[in-house]
Amino acid sequence: MIRHQIQRTETPLAELTDILFANRLESTHERWRKLFSSAPFRFQEGLTHQERIALSYERLRLVNMAVDGPQNLVTDPVALTALHEWAGIVDPGMATVASIHYNLFLGSLLDHDRAGRDLSEYVRGDRIGTFLCTELAHGNDAAQMETTATLDRTSGCFVLHTPTPGAAKYMPNTGPTGGAKSAVVAARLIIDGEDNGVFLFLTPLSDEEGHPLPGVEVSPLPQAASSPVDHCTTVFSSVRLPLDALLQGDHGRLGPEGEFSSSLGSPRKRFLRSIGRVTAGKLCMSAYSLGVTRHALAVAMRHAHSRVTSGMTSGQKVPLIAHRSHHAPLLDAVATTYAATLLHRSVVREWTWAEDTDREANERLTAVAKGWITWQARAVMTECRERCGAQGLLLANGIAGQLAANEGTITAEGDNKVIWVKAAGEMLLGGFSPKPPSEIAPEHRALTDPEHLQDLMADLERIWHARARKRLRERAASPMARWNAAVTPALHLVDSHVHRLAGEALLTAVGQAASPQARGLLGDLHSLFALRQVAAHSGDLLAEGRLTAAQVQELPDVVETVVAALEPHALTLTDAFAVPDALLDTYPMLGA
Repeated sequence: MIRHQIQRTETPLAELTDILFANRLESTHERWRKLFSSAPFRFQEGLTHQERIALSYERLRLVNMAVDGPQNLVTDPVALTALHEWAGIVDPGMATVASIHYNLFLGSLLDHDRAGRDLSEYVRGDRIGTFLCTELAHGNDAAQMETTATLDRTSGCFVLHTPTPGAAKYMPNTGPTGGAKSAVVAARLIIDGEDNGVFLFLTPLSDEEGHPLPGVEVSPLPQAASSPVDHCTTVFSSVRLPLDALLQGDHGRLGPEGEFSSSLGSPRKRFLRSIGRVTAGKLCMSAYSLGVTRHALAVAMRHAHSRVTSGMTSGQKVPLIAHRSHHAPLLDAVATTYAATLLHRSVVREWTWAEDTDREANERLTAVAKGWITWQARAVMTECRERCGAQGLLLANGIAGQLAANEGTITAEGDNKVIWVKAAGEMLLGGFSPKPPSEIAPEHRALTDPEHLQDLMADLERIWHARARKRLRERAASPMARWNAAVTPALHLVDSHVHRLAGEALLTAVGQAASPQARGLLGDLHSLFALRQVAAHSGDLLAEGRLTAAQVQELPDVVETVVAALEPHALTLTDAFAVPDALLDTYPMLGA
């Protein structure tokens, strides 16, 4: 479908970039590439933690000035995720508060019935928005939160209250830095003593100087190892809110006499609908991780080509990239990053065009992809940092700080392990059916056949699905014991599933390439990505008769052949990430 849309280009570099950015580099990404490589976003040495937080909010307002209508940005998943792909490269703290302001806060306001609400102060950036959901005692079980918003019929308002210490809102950016702030606060809607479930309430938090408003108590948390943000605990002491503070919709609304109605009978479903922006946040976190990953690879690959070291002959000097021990792990990382980027493009596309009937499946796909992409980002950036040696530790070289900040994406919008456990349960119990095995005997298929490699990754899905189902059927002392027996193979199922999908996205790109050069490079990247997954599980595939013993022995040689074929093109592959020279040239490691 997309093949005919790709313009023919003169070089494989340009065509690879077109494919990676779905032909939207100029139309969607260019403004952020240009903005974030400009002087106001350059790394500043020697700032304190508080100074970095203040700078992040200053930069957020520069971002807001560059946005053509924040409402349009918030409602366009492609545009919103594109911002995240570039923001984290230059300022992880700014990227974090921008994600909260645009997606979680403003997005929640726009997704619900606004009832004529004036959003101009948030659109202009006069007030920064934040999102208060999880509590000190309720993180991944946020549906059990304790904060209440009780309808007071006498005064015609809601009373927002934190009933216990464990109900303190935990880690939102509610500190005094950044000026006036408001929040959408998740709280239990109590009407006439009845708990109607968790909804969001628009709540002013502080004045223009950042001072908390009456009834709002903010306590700074210790400094985190991730992005510099003003993390706090926040509690409410009988804060009165007008009736229009409730973010309403079909999932829950108040009538003229204060009567409650909802199209959803389940309080849990009402809660999930209220915080629906968390799913979009998973797309944003994935995009953030992909941006900093591609950037780290661009830096590490430039360094590998410019830094010289000893060769194998006395007195000889060669670039680092000449050594297999150096370029092989970087090329593995490149293959993974191409697969992850193209998977993300497909997931965003699915989410953008999904029907309501596909909502649950798309939410699971988004969650699974978020977990895998943010975990892969950690692995790839760690490899890049190590390959740059001591210089990779310097914050000014653009890898170490972003690597630490990426830890936040692994936890944000749902802890990866928890959302994978949920996805695993749904795949086991919700009718997921693995692809049936190929009818062609493995001895008649080659490890150089991309379709065979995809079938082998599908075989791994089927193997782990069968093992997890078998564990679920076995007798156990309790439901918890039964699930504990099944959860490990179930998580392997999720991992195998997302690997297959990522390989599929990369193989689709091979078919989209117009030139033989680009098609060949993408094909080799797919082979390397798939072969690494197959090699890691070759024992399982051999035991199930999906690989022969000869093929298992052949695997290392096939991998070496692909790596050798890709090595001369390593710089082209990362130049296709389109990281601006204006940014790369500022790094001391690259000769600034």
